Amino acid sequence: MTTYRTVIGLGGGPLLPAVSFLGRLPTAMCQLGSLLLVARTSGSLATAGLVGGALAAGQTVGGPVVGRLADRLGQRPVVLVAALLNACAVTGLVTGALGHAPTAGLAALGVLVGVSVPQVGPLSRSRMVALARHAGADERTVSGVLSLEGTLDETSFVLGPALVGVAATVAHPAVALGLAAALLAVCGVAFALHPTARAVAPAGGVRRGTPPQGGGLREPRPEGSALTGAEFGRARRRRGTVYALRSSAALQGAMFGACQAGITALTEDLGAPGQSGLVYAAMGVMSAVVGLAMASVPPAVTLTVRWRAATCAALVLALPLLVVHSLGWLYVVVVILGSAYAPHLITLFSLTERVVPASRLGESMAFMTSGDIGGQALALMAAGPVAEGYGPGAAFGVAVGTAAAACALAWAARPERAREGHGGALAPASSAG
Repeated sequence: MTTYRTVIGLGGGPLLPAVSFLGRLPTAMCQLGSLLLVARTSGSLATAGLVGGALAAGQTVGGPVVGRLADRLGQRPVVLVAALLNACAVTGLVTGALGHAPTAGLAALGVLVGVSVPQVGPLSRSRMVALARHAGADERTVSGVLSLEGTLDETSFVLGPALVGVAATVAHPAVALGLAAALLAVCGVAFALHPTARAVAPAGGVRRGTPPQGGGLREPRPEGSALTGAEFGRARRRRGTVYALRSSAALQGAMFGACQAGITALTEDLGAPGQSGLVYAAMGVMSAVVGLAMASVPPAVTLTVRWRAATCAALVLALPLLVVHSLGWLYVVVVILGSAYAPHLITLFSLTERVVPASRLGESMAFMTSGDIGGQALALMAAGPVAEGYGPGAAFGVAVGTAAAACALAWAARPERAREGHGGALAPASSAG
């Protein structure tokens, strides 16, 4: 609790985390909200799936672009424009769906909604980390920042779909998306205008016409200088580490997407399709609780160890999904499995913060989030037909396979070597960075 009081104090009080939470809530609402809205207004699940897929694709592609613009131009103008544009795009999607617009038009609006997401979650991470670094905070506080941000994400992805479900049941899915647009216009703008936005200064020192180097994996070099052999080796290791971290985030998203498909199929087979949302929520609540507790992990436990432990836990805890056949045991297995999700993501964000330069942190955080979302969308597309054709166990098999791939990647990567000669390796977290 002392750590979290310090974290909240970095932003001047509880207003910033409250605004950032409400500002990222629409992202969790729009995916399910768009599916339910288009399905109800068009009467076609295929059309709804197409629009939902277009939204996810737009967010996957647009996230890193918004992050890079925020790094280059500053968070305030970029988030302000993105939040207002996103609110208008969501309103346009609601208007188009209620007006029975053609499928192509709805899909285009879905892409616009996804591309214009203001990326409050990733940019809040980079902002809070910058505040911590400027204040000279220790690594436990930085870990607390990322744990709190992970918990806010998990809570939003539990509460967002729940709000959509309630609104769709009591009134209409358009009400939920209208609320999302309002939150974007108010809380997204408030996050952009909060005084702490000045803590993340635009990246400087890049000459006009200089191409971006390494996709955010290294700082621009002074004109006329050349990489030495040692520097080239370190740069290559950093690139490899960042790609491994992004791949691990995508694999976690794929695991969650496959679990969603399997849970949906199993609850339908058991005659309780309405329970699927509650199962997801139970998983999310457990993930959020364990994520909040990550700040208490001793600094002596290195980030590499945490990464490997989280992926191994996810693999081991996913195996019982292959043999679960009742609703009660599904709840038990899924809730326990949820304890591995947040620690994995929080560790990936922590490793990213230590490997990439500060001037590209917003872009890199957005890349991680986009990878998670993209992996989830692809897995849903692949595991859905598998579950329909071969049963829930087949979809859960996809989840176990992706968990095994994430575990193998964590053990093969060597993130502690990526910062050799740059202020310390990723050894004990207390001396990292």
